[in-house]
Amino acid sequence: MFDRILIANRGEIACRIIRTARKMGVGTVAVFSTADAGARHVRLADESVFIGASEPKESYLAIDKIVAAALRTGAQAIHPGYGFLSENARFRRACDDAGLVFIGPPLGALEKMGSKSQAKKLMAAAQVPLTPGYHGDDQDAARLQTEADAIGYPVLIKASSGGGGKGMRRVDRRLDFAEALASCKREAAASFSDDHVLIEKYIERPRHVEIQIFADGFGECVSLFERDCSTQRRHQKIIEEAPAPGMSDELRRRMGEAAVAAARAVAYVGAGTVEFILAPNGEFFFMEMNTRLQVEHPVTEFITGIDLVEWQLRVAAGEKLPLRQEQIMIGGHALEARIYAEDPAREFLPSTGILRHLRTPEQSEFVRVDAGADQGDSISPYYDPMIAKLIVHDENREKALLRMRRALAEFEIVGVATNVEFLSRLFACPAFVKAELDTGLIERERAFLFPEEQAPPDEVFFIAALAVLVSEADLERANPPAGNDLRSPWNARDGWRLNLADPRILVFEQGGQRVEVAIAYRGKHFDLSLAGGGISVAKARREADGRLELDLDGVVQRVTAIATGACWRIFCAGRSWAVTHVDPLETRRAEAASHGGLTAPMPGRVIALLTEAGARVEKGAPLMILEAMKMEHRIAAPSEGAVRRFFFAVGDQVTEGAELLEFEPAEKA
Repeated sequence: MFDRILIANRGEIACRIIRTARKMGVGTVAVFSTADAGARHVRLADESVFIGASEPKESYLAIDKIVAAALRTGAQAIHPGYGFLSENARFRRACDDAGLVFIGPPLGALEKMGSKSQAKKLMAAAQVPLTPGYHGDDQDAARLQTEADAIGYPVLIKASSGGGGKGMRRVDRRLDFAEALASCKREAAASFSDDHVLIEKYIERPRHVEIQIFADGFGECVSLFERDCSTQRRHQKIIEEAPAPGMSDELRRRMGEAAVAAARAVAYVGAGTVEFILAPNGEFFFMEMNTRLQVEHPVTEFITGIDLVEWQLRVAAGEKLPLRQEQIMIGGHALEARIYAEDPAREFLPSTGILRHLRTPEQSEFVRVDAGADQGDSISPYYDPMIAKLIVHDENREKALLRMRRALAEFEIVGVATNVEFLSRLFACPAFVKAELDTGLIERERAFLFPEEQAPPDEVFFIAALAVLVSEADLERANPPAGNDLRSPWNARDGWRLNLADPRILVFEQGGQRVEVAIAYRGKHFDLSLAGGGISVAKARREADGRLELDLDGVVQRVTAIATGACWRIFCAGRSWAVTHVDPLETRRAEAASHGGLTAPMPGRVIALLTEAGARVEKGAPLMILEAMKMEHRIAAPSEGAVRRFFFAVGDQVTEGAELLEFEPAEKA
């Protein structure tokens, strides 16, 4: 076994690898960029090496720097994690040349499976079922259009070297093919330095089912069963589960055998995943092989009891697989949810910022949290915005769903927008609960998953008012008044008035509406009321962990209230609300400037201007394209009108909220 390994990655997967390495007594070396100085994976590793600027090409994609870091620290092997260089044949070759063990598949397997089109040819030879499509090398746009027409719409354009939904578009009409092709090629070139694409028939209502395989260097290869990864947004997985619901023993056997055949066709060694499209009629088709550990590997670990990272280290060190196929069994059901810094209400746009508050569910034999960040860490615009993975396990799917919903209710994050509440709705969605799964579930269930925003219950404003009062009391204790007369009534903040009852009014804003909470001090408790409402009797105190224990009309509950400036984030009963405490001395509020501008929805880089200054455009016409986190985001005309001028050029970096262009609506143009 190795004495020390270097982890050529960051975030959650780097932390995950460190955990197993430590369990096995293997030392770890982390690498980090400018943006990740002091990040969680750096704090957990035994050693860390700075490798460059925040841009991935200057750090986590810099092969020479990573290899040099391994040699400098005496690491014997490199674990690539997933993403970045994990499936890069050039990186594998550099490790071999430097005498370093690459904890992953052989160079030949990486080269053969690194191209989706070449992989399809190999799978055809191995008699693995394939989706009808074009996998050729002729990348002329006219040829690709002709092939798509011949296949028949809808078709799927996919980056040949892609993954994670990048460089992938569904096209329903011939008219839309050229624009989608150009966008796929741009995104593929930016993400993988390769704009080669393939065209496939789009299977209606498909499920995305993948088989975890593992092979050693002695010719043994096993299937660790399947995962259902059908629940996706933007072609990217968001929920995974194992085993796949509704999977018969016969179908599981056939898919497992096909996956093992795919691995043997390239003399595979190590952990890999063979991904299939599963049609409603039970037919399945090879989609791609991921020559690395997958994000969703923990659900497989839960149902098999196998530590896949430990197996990776053992196989890379020259050991045989610890178990044979007949010794591997399925136990229970596991679910995984990816906790992202993103805003589901804004088409899942990534969110950046500092994690001002982070509280996760308590871990147990049933609940696991694989986190890549801690409270106080930053979510930067340079990398994938995943904060953590939440994984649960129980004896069946119904019980696992209950555990997942409870665990999500205990997740608390302040500082960035997150998908936590969206995930809670998703796990409660009747279609998901009944396992009516396919890759279009989220879009089909939009009415349930994206309900209209409703005003918070009165209780939320009472909690916010009590949070303000408790915080004032905390501040008073921390900063006692100057002078000797600490008992002076003039220094007390107890609401006392002479010969009259004069309730204090706290004003909050939420959703554009103002709400006033009247507070009457009654010794050890408060009377709280809203305009037109009844009176609630309340007590509140701060607990040691920072939560508030509240007594509202005899009902005691523990809640979290976190202030960021004047904004309070209230976590209560599995939900959260943001309310703003309005300064009573405020006399007027700044009005938003109205000058016909369109702003950047996130930090990013301008990669294309799709029209010219002065041009008249229709509503919805694409005006420019931003790239952020390797994904393209189109800025469209909000109405018919004219573009007066652009404020940025192609290649410019923009910050969130930056005004991108001046747009004049038709009625003014």
